[in-house]
Amino acid sequence: MKALCLLLFPVLGLLVSSKTLCSMEEAISEKIQESASSLGSWDVRAETTCHCQCAGMDWTGARCCRLQP
Repeated sequence: MKALCLLLFPVLGLLVSSKTLCSMEEAISEKIQESASSLGSWDVRAETTCHCQCAGMDWTGARCCRLQP
């Protein structure tokens, strides 16, 4: 019984730490979506510049949004 308990503690630790990581990833994704919510389609080209597609136009290299920390 003691051996079983000793084996379960590391497994429980992994479950708790992986859940924390997932919620951290969710928070980061949510922050990115909030910062660039006005764009229909975009990808980050630099820390503060994104490459966006505006309605009725092709991809542009203009600075169309700023990601805020």
